[in-house]
Amino acid sequence: MRSFPKLQSLDLAIGLGTANTLIYVRDRGIVLNEPSVVALETNDGVIKVRAVGTEAKLMMGKTPNNIKVVRPLRDGVIADLDVAEQMIKHFIHKAHGKKTGILRRFDIVVCIPSGSTNVERRAIRDAASNAGGTRVFFIEEPMAAAIGAGIPIAEPIGAMVVDIGGGTTEVAILSLQGLAYSSSERMGGDKIDDAITSHIRRKHNLAIGETTAERVKHEIASAVSPDGDGRTMHIRGRDLVTGMPRKIAITEAEIADAIAEPVGQIIDAVLNALENTKPELAADIMDQGIVLTGGGALLGRIDEHIAEKTGLAVTIADDPLTCVANGAGRALEDPLYANVLIPA
Repeated sequence: MRSFPKLQSLDLAIGLGTANTLIYVRDRGIVLNEPSVVALETNDGVIKVRAVGTEAKLMMGKTPNNIKVVRPLRDGVIADLDVAEQMIKHFIHKAHGKKTGILRRFDIVVCIPSGSTNVERRAIRDAASNAGGTRVFFIEEPMAAAIGAGIPIAEPIGAMVVDIGGGTTEVAILSLQGLAYSSSERMGGDKIDDAITSHIRRKHNLAIGETTAERVKHEIASAVSPDGDGRTMHIRGRDLVTGMPRKIAITEAEIADAIAEPVGQIIDAVLNALENTKPELAADIMDQGIVLTGGGALLGRIDEHIAEKTGLAVTIADDPLTCVANGAGRALEDPLYANVLIPA
């Protein structure tokens, strides 16, 4: 009897983030990590996708009138279903390195904010299904983050994870593969970027773009104001008075003050979770501490700030940017985590 080679599995997990989308393919790990950005071009009233991901992000703030760069996700959920679907299809095709036809369908696990509504979940399900998923499953982001960070979620031990993403901050207390407490705050890296942009506009009469604000956040932003001015950085933008390009110097101290409000909201979410924790779980968290994941975990001294406000040990997960996608991928592969997947 003729034998046929077994087809390589195309099952995948998607960390669909406001800032970046990561794709984990079964047995291969993370194969794609690109910005959640799409460039749309309009010609004679017809709109088509010009670029997706890294290529599209490079166009931000630099496009002619007939090209618009958009982010189809806002606050961790899909804001534009059609564009999101095109983006997901593009990323899946790129991750698989081949076209996926009707005979090569696959299961998709998608990470979702724990506070997402039924309408938001339907939008994500439809986008994933139309992109080629035979079956679509959800996994809540804090659960995926905990698995990806190596927290033993199956044990009867309370653990606390804070996942600070681009659009949301997910705070959760886990035990026995379940969420004993979870909250999803529409606060993350994007709001920090907005605070930087607003501050520079108000204080320096200078308009800057998203890319510049993000660069400021990565290079000198800190959750704790330094002694003195701290580090200095030069940025360029458009003078709001003269309309001409201008260059200014900004300091770590002034940026720390500028982002104090969004950082404070993240701290409040953590404190609120601790106040609502059952006593036995609170005792475990005293021993285990808090684990930070997501891109926001890389904000300067955010771990020190949370530790100071809570009195608990705070650690940043190894490679916090990929924890959610890695955790979703492990849930896809390992039967041990099968019950954390939610049929869409």
